Amino acid sequence: MRKSKQRAGDGKRINFIEFKLLYLVVLLMAYCPAPAVSYADDLHSRAVAVIDATSGKLLYAKNPELRCPPASTTKLMTAILALENKNLKDIVAISRNAARVPPHKAGFREGEKVAVEELLNAALIGSANDAAVALAEATSGSEEKFVELMNNKALSIGATNTRFINPNGLPGPGQYITAVDLAKIMDYALRYPKIREIIGTRVAQVSTTDGNTKMIRNTNRLLWSEDELVGGKTGYTNKARHCFVCAAERKNDTIVVALLGSPSRSDLWKETELLIGRGFDVMGNRESPLVYLTKAEVEEPVIYRKSRGKYSKAKIKKSKTGDQKKYIAKNSKKYKKTKLYAKKKSKKSYRLVKRGEIENKG
Repeated sequence: MRKSKQRAGDGKRINFIEFKLLYLVVLLMAYCPAPAVSYADDLHSRAVAVIDATSGKLLYAKNPELRCPPASTTKLMTAILALENKNLKDIVAISRNAARVPPHKAGFREGEKVAVEELLNAALIGSANDAAVALAEATSGSEEKFVELMNNKALSIGATNTRFINPNGLPGPGQYITAVDLAKIMDYALRYPKIREIIGTRVAQVSTTDGNTKMIRNTNRLLWSEDELVGGKTGYTNKARHCFVCAAERKNDTIVVALLGSPSRSDLWKETELLIGRGFDVMGNRESPLVYLTKAEVEEPVIYRKSRGKYSKAKIKKSKTGDQKKYIAKNSKKYKKTKLYAKKKSKKSYRLVKRGEIENKG
Protein backbone atom coordinates (compact mmCIF):
# COMPACT_ATOMS: atom_id res chain seq x y z
CA MET A 1 0.00 0.00 0.00
CA ARG A 2 2.85 2.35 0.94
CA LYS A 3 4.69 1.53 -2.32
CA SER A 4 1.63 2.28 -4.44
CA LYS A 5 1.17 5.63 -2.63
CA GLN A 6 4.86 6.42 -3.10
CA ARG A 7 4.62 5.67 -6.84
CA ALA A 8 1.55 7.92 -7.09
CA GLY A 9 3.42 10.69 -5.26
CA ASP A 10 6.47 10.29 -7.54
CA GLY A 11 4.21 10.45 -10.59
CA LYS A 12 2.65 13.69 -9.36
CA ARG A 13 6.12 15.19 -8.74
CA ILE A 14 7.24 14.22 -12.28
CA ASN A 15 4.10 15.68 -13.82
CA PHE A 16 4.63 18.90 -11.81
CA ILE A 17 8.25 19.18 -13.01
CA GLU A 18 7.22 18.57 -16.61
CA PHE A 19 4.54 21.25 -16.26
CA LYS A 20 7.07 23.76 -14.89
CA LEU A 21 9.48 23.01 -17.74
CA LEU A 22 6.73 23.44 -20.31
CA TYR A 23 5.68 26.70 -18.65
CA LEU A 24 9.27 28.02 -18.84
CA VAL A 25 9.54 27.09 -22.53
CA VAL A 26 6.30 28.95 -23.29
CA LEU A 27 7.58 32.01 -21.41
CA LEU A 28 10.86 31.97 -23.31
CA MET A 29 9.07 31.71 -26.65
CA ALA A 30 6.74 34.56 -25.71
CA TYR A 31 9.29 37.05 -24.38
CA CYS A 32 12.59 36.26 -26.08
CA PRO A 33 13.29 37.71 -29.54
CA ALA A 34 13.19 35.30 -32.42
CA PRO A 35 16.58 34.19 -33.78
CA ALA A 36 17.88 36.60 -36.40
CA VAL A 37 19.84 34.07 -38.43
CA SER A 38 17.14 34.05 -41.10
CA TYR A 39 17.80 37.73 -41.84
CA ALA A 40 21.44 37.04 -42.64
CA ASP A 41 20.48 34.06 -44.77
CA ASP A 42 18.26 36.37 -46.83
CA LEU A 43 21.04 38.90 -47.51
CA HIS A 44 23.15 38.59 -50.63
CA SER A 45 25.11 41.81 -50.11
CA ARG A 46 28.73 41.31 -49.13
CA ALA A 47 28.48 43.65 -46.16
CA VAL A 48 25.72 45.58 -44.38
CA ALA A 49 25.41 47.72 -41.27
CA VAL A 50 22.44 49.29 -39.49
CA ILE A 51 23.12 51.89 -36.80
CA ASP A 52 21.13 54.12 -34.48
CA ALA A 53 21.73 57.64 -35.81
CA THR A 54 21.47 59.16 -32.33
CA SER A 55 23.82 56.92 -30.36
CA GLY A 56 25.84 55.31 -33.14
CA LYS A 57 24.96 51.89 -31.70
CA LEU A 58 25.27 48.98 -34.12
CA LEU A 59 21.83 47.38 -34.45
CA TYR A 60 22.48 44.77 -37.11
CA ALA A 61 25.45 43.91 -39.30
CA LYS A 62 26.85 41.40 -41.70
CA ASN A 63 30.62 41.65 -42.25
CA PRO A 64 30.63 45.26 -41.00
CA GLU A 65 34.43 45.60 -41.22
CA LEU A 66 34.86 43.99 -44.64
CA ARG A 67 36.69 46.33 -47.03
CA CYS A 68 34.75 46.86 -50.25
CA PRO A 69 34.88 49.39 -53.11
CA PRO A 70 32.66 52.39 -52.27
CA ALA A 71 31.53 53.27 -55.82
CA SER A 72 29.44 56.47 -55.97
CA THR A 73 28.62 56.47 -52.26
CA THR A 74 31.96 58.35 -52.22
CA LYS A 75 30.09 61.46 -53.37
CA LEU A 76 28.54 61.77 -49.92
CA MET A 77 31.95 62.69 -48.49
CA THR A 78 32.55 65.02 -51.45
CA ALA A 79 29.29 66.84 -50.64
CA ILE A 80 30.17 67.14 -46.96
CA LEU A 81 33.52 68.80 -47.68
CA ALA A 82 32.08 71.08 -50.35
CA LEU A 83 29.42 72.32 -47.90
CA GLU A 84 31.99 72.86 -45.16
CA ASN A 85 34.37 74.82 -47.38
CA LYS A 86 32.24 76.61 -50.00
CA ASN A 87 29.12 78.77 -50.14
CA LEU A 88 26.10 77.42 -52.00
CA LYS A 89 26.03 80.45 -54.29
CA ASP A 90 29.73 80.26 -55.22
CA ILE A 91 30.24 79.89 -58.96
CA VAL A 92 32.49 77.13 -60.30
CA ALA A 93 34.00 77.04 -63.79
CA ILE A 94 33.94 73.51 -65.21
CA SER A 95 37.49 72.43 -66.05
CA ARG A 96 38.59 70.21 -68.91
CA ASN A 97 39.44 67.54 -66.35
CA ALA A 98 35.90 67.59 -64.91
CA ALA A 99 34.23 67.67 -68.34
CA ARG A 100 36.17 64.62 -69.53
CA VAL A 101 35.60 62.36 -66.53
CA PRO A 102 33.98 58.99 -67.43
CA PRO A 103 30.19 58.55 -67.05
CA HIS A 104 27.86 58.60 -65.25
CA LYS A 105 27.77 62.40 -65.54
CA ALA A 106 25.51 65.42 -66.02
CA GLY A 107 27.25 66.47 -69.22
CA PHE A 108 28.70 69.83 -68.16
CA ARG A 109 30.96 71.32 -70.84
CA GLU A 110 34.39 72.82 -70.28
CA GLY A 111 34.11 76.50 -69.43
CA GLU A 112 30.49 76.38 -68.24
CA LYS A 113 29.83 78.07 -64.92
CA VAL A 114 27.71 76.37 -62.30
CA ALA A 115 26.78 77.25 -58.70
CA VAL A 116 27.95 74.95 -55.92
CA GLU A 117 24.34 74.18 -55.01
CA GLU A 118 23.61 73.02 -58.56
CA LEU A 119 26.72 70.81 -58.53
CA LEU A 120 25.63 69.27 -55.22
CA ASN A 121 22.24 68.44 -56.74
CA ALA A 122 23.89 66.85 -59.76
CA ALA A 123 26.32 64.82 -57.64
CA LEU A 124 23.87 63.55 -55.02
CA ILE A 125 20.65 63.22 -57.04
CA GLY A 126 21.99 62.26 -60.46
CA SER A 127 25.29 60.76 -59.21
CA ALA A 128 27.21 62.91 -61.71
CA ASN A 129 30.95 62.25 -61.77
CA ASP A 130 31.71 65.55 -63.50
CA ALA A 131 29.91 67.49 -60.77
CA ALA A 132 31.89 65.68 -58.06
CA VAL A 133 35.22 66.51 -59.74
CA ALA A 134 34.17 70.15 -60.19
CA LEU A 135 33.31 70.40 -56.49
CA ALA A 136 36.66 68.86 -55.54
CA GLU A 137 38.63 71.26 -57.72
CA ALA A 138 36.65 74.25 -56.45
CA THR A 139 37.28 73.25 -52.85
CA SER A 140 40.96 72.28 -52.94
CA GLY A 141 42.32 73.30 -56.34
CA SER A 142 42.91 69.71 -57.47
CA GLU A 143 41.53 66.21 -57.03
CA GLU A 144 44.74 65.08 -55.33
CA LYS A 145 44.56 67.73 -52.60
CA PHE A 146 40.84 67.12 -52.17
CA VAL A 147 41.42 63.39 -51.63
CA GLU A 148 43.73 64.29 -48.72
CA LEU A 149 40.87 66.27 -47.20
CA MET A 150 38.51 63.34 -47.73
CA ASN A 151 40.72 60.85 -45.93
CA ASN A 152 41.46 63.24 -43.06
CA LYS A 153 37.74 63.92 -42.68
CA ALA A 154 36.94 60.20 -42.66
CA LEU A 155 39.38 59.69 -39.78
CA SER A 156 38.01 62.65 -37.84
CA ILE A 157 34.44 61.29 -37.87
CA GLY A 158 35.49 57.77 -36.91
CA ALA A 159 35.54 56.10 -40.34
CA THR A 160 38.98 54.64 -39.67
CA ASN A 161 38.77 51.74 -42.13
CA THR A 162 38.15 53.87 -45.20
CA ARG A 163 40.43 55.19 -47.94
CA PHE A 164 39.35 57.36 -50.85
CA ILE A 165 41.37 57.93 -54.03
CA ASN A 166 39.03 60.28 -55.94
CA PRO A 167 35.93 62.43 -55.31
CA ASN A 168 33.47 60.33 -57.35
CA GLY A 169 34.12 56.67 -56.57
CA LEU A 170 35.44 55.61 -59.97
CA PRO A 171 37.36 52.33 -59.56
CA GLY A 172 41.04 52.23 -58.76
CA PRO A 173 43.63 50.50 -56.57
CA GLY A 174 43.90 51.17 -52.85
CA GLN A 175 40.33 52.38 -52.46
CA TYR A 176 38.00 50.86 -49.87
CA ILE A 177 35.29 51.42 -47.30
CA THR A 178 33.41 49.27 -44.80
CA ALA A 179 29.66 49.13 -44.26
CA VAL A 180 29.94 50.50 -40.73
CA ASP A 181 32.18 53.37 -41.91
CA LEU A 182 29.74 54.22 -44.70
CA ALA A 183 26.93 54.33 -42.13
CA LYS A 184 29.02 56.68 -39.97
CA ILE A 185 29.60 59.01 -42.93
CA MET A 186 25.88 59.16 -43.68
CA ASP A 187 25.14 59.73 -40.00
CA TYR A 188 27.53 62.69 -40.05
CA ALA A 189 26.05 64.03 -43.30
CA LEU A 190 22.56 64.12 -41.77
CA ARG A 191 23.58 67.08 -39.59
CA TYR A 192 23.46 69.25 -42.73
CA PRO A 193 19.87 70.22 -43.67
CA LYS A 194 20.96 70.88 -47.26
CA ILE A 195 22.21 67.32 -47.69
CA ARG A 196 19.02 65.94 -46.12
CA GLU A 197 17.01 68.04 -48.54
CA ILE A 198 18.98 66.99 -51.62
CA ILE A 199 19.10 63.24 -50.93
CA GLY A 200 15.33 63.28 -50.36
CA THR A 201 14.59 64.99 -53.70
CA ARG A 202 13.10 62.78 -56.42
CA VAL A 203 13.54 64.99 -59.48
CA ALA A 204 15.39 68.29 -59.93
CA GLN A 205 16.51 70.75 -62.57
CA VAL A 206 20.18 71.73 -62.72
CA SER A 207 21.14 74.99 -64.42
CA THR A 208 24.32 76.75 -65.50
CA THR A 209 24.73 80.51 -65.22
CA ASP A 210 24.07 80.74 -68.98
CA GLY A 211 20.62 79.23 -68.50
CA ASN A 212 21.37 75.74 -69.84
CA THR A 213 19.21 73.31 -67.89
CA LYS A 214 19.30 69.57 -67.31
CA MET A 215 16.63 67.43 -65.68
CA ILE A 216 17.97 64.83 -63.27
CA ARG A 217 16.13 61.98 -61.59
CA ASN A 218 17.22 60.48 -58.29
CA THR A 219 18.91 57.10 -58.60
CA ASN A 220 17.30 56.09 -55.29
CA ARG A 221 14.13 54.22 -56.27
CA LEU A 222 12.94 53.84 -52.67
CA LEU A 223 12.04 57.54 -52.57
CA TRP A 224 8.93 56.56 -54.53
CA SER A 225 7.88 53.73 -52.21
CA GLU A 226 9.26 54.17 -48.67
CA ASP A 227 7.48 56.87 -46.65
CA GLU A 228 9.93 56.51 -43.76
CA LEU A 229 12.97 57.14 -45.95
CA VAL A 230 14.84 60.42 -45.39
CA GLY A 231 17.02 59.81 -48.45
CA GLY A 232 20.13 57.99 -49.57
CA LYS A 233 23.01 57.65 -52.02
CA THR A 234 23.46 54.81 -54.49
CA GLY A 235 26.62 53.47 -56.06
CA TYR A 236 27.61 50.96 -58.73
CA THR A 237 30.67 49.71 -60.58
CA ASN A 238 31.31 46.28 -62.04
CA LYS A 239 33.57 45.33 -59.15
CA ALA A 240 31.80 47.16 -56.32
CA ARG A 241 28.44 45.83 -57.48
CA HIS A 242 25.38 47.68 -56.16
CA CYS A 243 25.86 49.85 -53.07
CA PHE A 244 23.53 52.04 -51.05
CA VAL A 245 23.44 54.06 -47.86
CA CYS A 246 20.29 55.69 -46.53
CA ALA A 247 18.53 57.05 -43.47
CA ALA A 248 15.00 56.31 -42.30
CA GLU A 249 12.83 57.86 -39.58
CA ARG A 250 10.00 56.39 -37.54
CA LYS A 251 8.45 58.54 -34.82
CA ASN A 252 11.45 59.76 -32.77
CA ASP A 253 13.93 57.18 -34.05
CA THR A 254 16.37 57.56 -36.94
CA ILE A 255 18.47 54.72 -38.32
CA VAL A 256 21.14 54.52 -41.00
CA VAL A 257 21.42 51.51 -43.32
CA ALA A 258 24.49 50.78 -45.45
CA LEU A 259 24.88 47.96 -47.99
CA LEU A 260 27.94 47.08 -50.09
CA GLY A 261 28.29 44.54 -52.87
CA SER A 262 24.69 43.60 -53.62
CA PRO A 263 24.43 41.40 -56.75
CA SER A 264 21.54 43.34 -58.33
CA ARG A 265 19.54 46.53 -57.96
CA SER A 266 16.40 44.55 -57.10
CA ASP A 267 18.29 42.72 -54.32
CA LEU A 268 19.57 46.08 -53.11
CA TRP A 269 16.08 47.53 -52.68
CA LYS A 270 14.66 44.36 -51.17
CA GLU A 271 17.46 44.06 -48.63
CA THR A 272 17.30 47.75 -47.73
CA GLU A 273 13.60 47.44 -46.90
CA LEU A 274 14.32 44.31 -44.86
CA LEU A 275 17.09 46.05 -42.93
CA ILE A 276 15.02 49.17 -42.25
CA GLY A 277 12.38 46.95 -40.68
CA ARG A 278 15.02 45.02 -38.79
CA GLY A 279 16.61 48.21 -37.46
CA PHE A 280 13.35 49.59 -36.11
CA ASP A 281 12.52 46.21 -34.56
CA VAL A 282 15.75 46.38 -32.59
CA MET A 283 15.09 50.00 -31.63
CA GLY A 284 11.66 48.94 -30.34
CA ASN A 285 13.17 46.02 -28.36
CA ARG A 286 11.28 43.51 -30.49
CA GLU A 287 14.57 42.03 -31.71
CA SER A 288 18.10 41.76 -30.35
CA PRO A 289 21.14 43.40 -32.00
CA LEU A 290 23.15 40.96 -34.09
CA VAL A 291 26.51 40.98 -35.81
CA TYR A 292 26.82 38.26 -38.41
CA LEU A 293 30.22 37.44 -39.91
CA THR A 294 31.05 35.16 -42.82
CA LYS A 295 33.88 34.41 -45.17
CA ALA A 296 33.78 36.98 -47.95
CA GLU A 297 35.86 37.92 -50.93
CA VAL A 298 36.13 41.21 -52.78
CA GLU A 299 37.29 41.29 -56.36
CA GLU A 300 40.04 43.63 -57.49
CA PRO A 301 38.77 46.92 -58.96
CA VAL A 302 38.90 48.03 -62.56
CA ILE A 303 41.58 50.67 -63.06
CA TYR A 304 40.89 53.96 -64.81
CA ARG A 305 44.00 55.67 -66.15
CA LYS A 306 44.33 59.32 -66.99
CA SER A 307 46.35 60.22 -70.10
CA ARG A 308 46.46 63.60 -71.86
CA GLY A 309 43.51 64.85 -69.85
CA LYS A 310 41.33 61.85 -70.71
CA TYR A 311 40.31 58.83 -68.69
CA SER A 312 40.44 55.36 -70.22
CA LYS A 313 39.73 51.93 -68.81
CA ALA A 314 42.88 49.84 -68.62
CA LYS A 315 42.95 46.13 -69.43
CA ILE A 316 44.32 44.08 -66.59
CA LYS A 317 46.57 41.04 -66.65
CA LYS A 318 47.14 39.23 -63.38
CA SER A 319 50.11 37.25 -62.14
CA LYS A 320 50.64 36.15 -58.56
CA THR A 321 54.07 36.54 -56.98
CA GLY A 322 54.16 35.37 -53.38
CA ASP A 323 51.92 37.45 -51.15
CA GLN A 324 51.44 40.16 -53.75
CA LYS A 325 49.70 40.54 -57.09
CA LYS A 326 51.33 42.28 -60.00
CA TYR A 327 49.20 44.01 -62.56
CA ILE A 328 50.23 45.05 -66.05
CA ALA A 329 47.93 47.65 -67.52
CA LYS A 330 47.55 47.64 -71.28
CA ASN A 331 46.57 50.94 -72.90
CA SER A 332 45.03 51.21 -76.35
CA LYS A 333 48.18 52.49 -78.11
CA LYS A 334 51.04 50.88 -76.27
CA TYR A 335 51.83 48.80 -73.24
CA LYS A 336 52.57 50.61 -70.04
CA LYS A 337 53.91 48.43 -67.30
CA THR A 338 52.71 49.72 -63.99
CA LYS A 339 53.31 47.79 -60.79
CA LEU A 340 50.36 48.02 -58.51
CA TYR A 341 50.58 46.01 -55.34
CA ALA A 342 47.62 44.92 -53.29
CA LYS A 343 47.65 43.32 -49.92
CA LYS A 344 46.88 39.64 -49.85
CA LYS A 345 43.21 38.98 -49.11
CA SER A 346 42.45 38.13 -45.54
CA LYS A 347 41.62 34.49 -44.88
CA LYS A 348 40.18 35.09 -41.43
CA SER A 349 36.63 33.97 -40.79
CA TYR A 350 34.64 35.07 -37.78
CA ARG A 351 31.31 33.66 -36.81
CA LEU A 352 29.16 35.12 -34.07
CA VAL A 353 26.11 33.19 -35.22
CA LYS A 354 26.60 29.55 -36.12
CA ARG A 355 24.34 27.72 -38.46
CA GLY A 356 26.37 24.97 -40.06
CA GLU A 357 29.14 25.93 -42.41
CA ILE A 358 28.42 29.29 -43.94
CA GLU A 359 30.46 30.81 -46.72
CA ASN A 360 29.42 33.90 -48.58
CA LYS A 361 31.20 35.31 -51.60
CA GLY A 362 28.54 37.91 -52.38
